[in-house]
Amino acid sequence: MITMNEKVPWKAQWIWSGGEVSPRNEWRCFRKQFHYSCAHYEEQVNIKITADSRYVLYVNGTLVGRGPVRSWPFELAFDEYEIGHFLNAGADNTIAVIVMHYGVPTFQYLRGRGGLLAQIDNNDRKVILATDSTWTTAIHSGYDSRSSRMSCQLPFTEIIDSRDWDESWTETGFADDDWEPSDVIGPVGMEPWTSLIERDIPPLTEEPVYPVRIESLSRVKPRSWGVVLDLRNHFVPSSEQHANNVRFYGYVTTVIRTNKPVRAIIGIVDGGRLSWNCSINGVWLDENDYYGEKPERYLDVQLVQGDNFFMMDIQGSSHGHGFHFAIDCDEPIEIVSPLESRLDPAGTRSPFATLGPFDYVEIIDHQPERPINPSHPDFMQARKIAGASELEHFKGWLRPVDNRYVSRDDVFSKCIWKKQSVQMPIPYSLQNAVIANRAAAVVPVYPEEHTELIIDFGKEFSGYIEFEADASGGTVIDFYGFEFMRDGYRQEMYELDNTMRYVCKEGHQTYSSLVRRGFRYLMVTVRNATKPLKLYRVSLFQSNYAVAEIGRFQCSDPLLGDIWEISKHTTRLCMEDTFVDCPAFEQTFWVGDARNEALVNYYVFGDDAIVKRCLRLVPGSNFQSPLYGDQVPSGWSSVIPNWTFFWAIACLELYRYSGDRKFAEQIWPHIRYTLDHFLEKLDDNGLLNMKGWNLLDWAPIDQPNDGVVSHQNMFFVQALRSAALLADGVDEECAERYRSRADDMKTAINAFLWSKERQAFVDCIHSDGRISETFSMQTQVVAYLCGIADDTRLRRLETYIVTPPHEFVQIGSPFMSFFYYEALAKLGRFDVMLDDMRIQYGKMIEHDATTCWEMYPNSTENRANPNLLTRSHCHAWSAGPGYFLGAFVLGVRGLDPGWSKVLVEPQIADLSWARGTVPLPGQGRIDISWRADRSTRKLHIRIEAPSALELSIVSPEGYEAVIERIGLG
Repeated sequence: MITMNEKVPWKAQWIWSGGEVSPRNEWRCFRKQFHYSCAHYEEQVNIKITADSRYVLYVNGTLVGRGPVRSWPFELAFDEYEIGHFLNAGADNTIAVIVMHYGVPTFQYLRGRGGLLAQIDNNDRKVILATDSTWTTAIHSGYDSRSSRMSCQLPFTEIIDSRDWDESWTETGFADDDWEPSDVIGPVGMEPWTSLIERDIPPLTEEPVYPVRIESLSRVKPRSWGVVLDLRNHFVPSSEQHANNVRFYGYVTTVIRTNKPVRAIIGIVDGGRLSWNCSINGVWLDENDYYGEKPERYLDVQLVQGDNFFMMDIQGSSHGHGFHFAIDCDEPIEIVSPLESRLDPAGTRSPFATLGPFDYVEIIDHQPERPINPSHPDFMQARKIAGASELEHFKGWLRPVDNRYVSRDDVFSKCIWKKQSVQMPIPYSLQNAVIANRAAAVVPVYPEEHTELIIDFGKEFSGYIEFEADASGGTVIDFYGFEFMRDGYRQEMYELDNTMRYVCKEGHQTYSSLVRRGFRYLMVTVRNATKPLKLYRVSLFQSNYAVAEIGRFQCSDPLLGDIWEISKHTTRLCMEDTFVDCPAFEQTFWVGDARNEALVNYYVFGDDAIVKRCLRLVPGSNFQSPLYGDQVPSGWSSVIPNWTFFWAIACLELYRYSGDRKFAEQIWPHIRYTLDHFLEKLDDNGLLNMKGWNLLDWAPIDQPNDGVVSHQNMFFVQALRSAALLADGVDEECAERYRSRADDMKTAINAFLWSKERQAFVDCIHSDGRISETFSMQTQVVAYLCGIADDTRLRRLETYIVTPPHEFVQIGSPFMSFFYYEALAKLGRFDVMLDDMRIQYGKMIEHDATTCWEMYPNSTENRANPNLLTRSHCHAWSAGPGYFLGAFVLGVRGLDPGWSKVLVEPQIADLSWARGTVPLPGQGRIDISWRADRSTRKLHIRIEAPSALELSIVSPEGYEAVIERIGLG
């Protein structure tokens, strides 16, 4: 008998259905019933499984796992689960799998084709079961495949009609006689999944979380009609193969039919970053006719009796956000196709038709871009169209919009555009919905109105909604998750359709969502109920990377303790199968963000497996660019050079933390590959001069997407030096070459990017040779951090860092503050660091933040409305205090790779005491507490750590250390 560590070769075959190869937004179910005879009491039974795009696995009705983890299609991850304890020996058993195939690329998935692969074997190397044509399959008929995209970064929202699906399909005994046999589509190794890689991280957590209270109860009346259009995929069908920005322009048309003259409101609740203007019956509206706080825009119109021809001029760039279009009218209206007279034998025509695109271009930021022709003569002529019949004059440009690009309703706009909302007192019994007992909350029904609850989970969380209710058949429950509300204000989740709709069957029911969402508050709106809804519970399965919360921090300033706590919670929520930027808006592994997230993780959780996984994923993007992608694995080919530099730096930091020399040797060729390609981008002055998304901070610094960007050159110097350190002992020739090139670049930066007049580094040199007139703290911080300046210039930078000139562009995000704090630590100004934390993060705490914001409120960059405090209210690139408070206030830092030697050097600043825990890589933890006696100038330090750990303890200048060490082991 063998152990399960000895892998059984794949015998399974890839299966799918006989329909579309890569259908859009299809939930497809698979079943296999089989008789299981246990061979012996020591038998261990495992299932290996993967799918395209994602799967949920059930054994005899029990949910066993979800996957696969995000990966490149040519290195597709598979999962393995022990399932013997779920099987019934000597009886029939059922494996059931639902595969959610996206049919579009996202920022965590490249489009492949529909497929499922699974194999059950035991520790006798016997294959018990494998996917083949005997498995049955059916489309999940209760799922609406016309649901809208959540965002360009994510797949689709979830709309379920429980009346159209038998939830017992996962159980043995379910009659699947009307299901079809699966089609075998190929063997293991087929395209696009040419290589299968075993999952390299543990399963994510699924921890039940209950809300803390019902925040509000309201009677509401929503707008009367609305849809979401996928204009990008309709106008440019080839865009279904990638997630790159597409710039295009054209017209969207429809007919609004009424049986009498009426007033109506047309609303674009979220235009998906596109520009647009409207005409009614040939009359174009002026900008002054629109109202509402952006991005919401509304228009009052007078509709004539009969058909009203509506046309929108659509222009701009789109990654794939939905276009939310709605109408409110107190009288009945009908939205019909302007091509109504044409035959529609397939029944796929929506109420919309388009003209165009009159030109379009796919935008890849690191490649040359063709200018778009914005004024095609036919586009200009079509602007005069006043009725549907006139569209035929442009039949070469005219196309109906397929139903698959138009949702049946728009849950998002229905939740936020309400023509009436009356807040009601909350009966105490309604709180039963958030209490973990069996009592039901009876949700009241208001005649001709809907009932809206807002539920507060107390903190931001991320995972899968589950609820239990008793309802009348046809009752609609809409869910909308959002992150922030205060004093009657709610920040809407523009550019994220964070909704779910569930249509109830008659009676008692439970539903567990299959779509991950992040939120703190959950709006639950009950519609069309014919009797009061009994809501037994609304909860969430919090799902994140499996870590223990080892790190601790407290100090004499409770505000800093609160800041550390929100940093920890933020980092936890942003650890999924990789680090992600945020649990709500994007859920994307941004390569540069992850460098800082990794450092925080080392100090609060102490895990390195997720870091290795993230770092290993990056080189897979070399088919998109040898400079590597800024988010991976992704359908968007984009390069932020700094993000690649941070990746190279993070590889060195991972080695220094873990001591894993094998990893360093494996990753080294990939570092050398990309840095050598960056070196080819140096111009005659020895500066990095390139086209790309040359980003560092959400602030008005001068960082053009083509040219010489100062901070980018400086971080390239640091990346070369870091790579040289990693190469020592592995590739000495390259290490020396990189040190030499870094020195040459430092000289060039000082020669061409220093302003003698302003005594500071300029932000950039534009591609036309213009030297930037902008000076920013960002550039000065990076110059100091990367060791670019010497002597008098160095002293000048030190002055700027301690006292930022008010005329310089100020730091706009906590992400940039991470580098600022690194510079302050290098300078030894921990007092300034802590004061800045108190000010910047204190604003978050003041606003009841439980996680760290993406941006500071003083910046207006990258948000739907400049008045918003931030975009994302949970962003791991902002969790820097979780690192700095442990590394410098507690003072714990590794002195050698693997941390067999540790420095303890507390920085007391204005604090009187601190205590906490720092995880040690693979060898326990170090508990430390200190108290400063300013009268005697003594620092009392207590340390509890493994006895084998070599400690170097350094007290602050002017203080004598009184040390108590407790050795473990």
